[in-house]
Amino acid sequence: MSTQESNPPRSNGKMLPLWGLAALAGAAAWKYSVAQQQVLSFEGLVPPAQTVIVDPLQYNAIGKNGNFRKDSYSSYFNPTSTAPPFFQAFHPSFFEIIGSSPSIREIASNPGFAFAHEAPIWIPDTDELFFSSNGGGALGFSDWDNNNQVAKIDMPEVYGAMAASGSSTSPVNVTVTPLDLPDTVQMTNGGTGPFRSSLLFINSGRALLPTSLTLVNPVPPHNVTVLLDNFYGRQFNSLNDVKVHPKSKKIFFTDVTYGFLNHFRPQPLLPNQVYRFDPDTGSIRVVADGFTRPNGLAFSPDGSIAYIADTGASGGFLGKNQTDPATIYAFDVDPKSQAYTNRRVFAYIDSGVPDGVQVDAKGNVYSACGDGVHVWDEEGTLIGKFLIGTESANMVFAGKGKLVILAETAIYLAQIAVDGPNLAFS
Repeated sequence: MSTQESNPPRSNGKMLPLWGLAALAGAAAWKYSVAQQQVLSFEGLVPPAQTVIVDPLQYNAIGKNGNFRKDSYSSYFNPTSTAPPFFQAFHPSFFEIIGSSPSIREIASNPGFAFAHEAPIWIPDTDELFFSSNGGGALGFSDWDNNNQVAKIDMPEVYGAMAASGSSTSPVNVTVTPLDLPDTVQMTNGGTGPFRSSLLFINSGRALLPTSLTLVNPVPPHNVTVLLDNFYGRQFNSLNDVKVHPKSKKIFFTDVTYGFLNHFRPQPLLPNQVYRFDPDTGSIRVVADGFTRPNGLAFSPDGSIAYIADTGASGGFLGKNQTDPATIYAFDVDPKSQAYTNRRVFAYIDSGVPDGVQVDAKGNVYSACGDGVHVWDEEGTLIGKFLIGTESANMVFAGKGKLVILAETAIYLAQIAVDGPNLAFS
């Protein structure tokens, strides 16, 4: 079939001028070229700095003498043997996410303390990033008798340190400031917001101190309001992660047995489930079950799809079992009840398990995994990774084109092209 038209293109019924024809032809050629690249190959694409192309067609067959990975925890997929951190592109569309001049670097570190584990919340008004340390982990220094730590960093300090370094890739190490919180906040593990001008923290609880959903003032003295700490009189197991629905502004969270599995909570009394909480009426209901260990969650930009990470392959003191889920499931969100329906596999993880989940403004899905952050398009195609070479539990956008990645003993900043969703709700 000919690519030429029998008549010149028209706009609003009028013949386009020659410059218009040239522009239209150029735009059409560009769109065709991009579409061809996305469907066929990376041919002709030049990766920017800190970016490596891993074309699946080159690695789909390893051969009988190939170096197969033994498991998803002790090794990760890095066929080019590139030193982390870097961007790993599996699909040409990943370049639309990272842009023409991306960078990724370490911005804070403490090799002896897993200070940067979960609950990342960016406050736009002050440009501060809040997060929590590891609860129950070996480097978290928290257990049945000891709480974990909530802290923050100042993003302008980060940008100043990066500018002073004179490099786009060299690490910097900014100040980490712990928060002094009351004992109603125990083992903070998830967070989002700001919600009603506060940090919305989900806390796993510790020992006999209850697991809870709390509002914390980001400004000292950091007063706390407990929104929820029971299900009709019964304690939850250990609440894990939380998001606010972009349309209804109701709060959704996961409850899982990790507190017990990591020896800082008593024996579980409820199934592993996903809940919906209305902070205005106090109504609480289950919207999804049937998980091994539900963990991170997120919504599509319009709120019609929910993503839930199942980290069943990681079992705390029960060990790791690669035949259990390391899977992100997608659900349709009922527009009236907001129950989760039409469960389907969105993605299975090749490195570790999917922990925290975020979605960018274009609907691409991000999850913290065993080697960094993985990114899928809306169809569930893995298009790229922010490969840091170590486990990440969560990440958050801290303004347009800025993705902050928590990596236990370090924090990374990726400067890219896309924007995150609006997570601030009044």
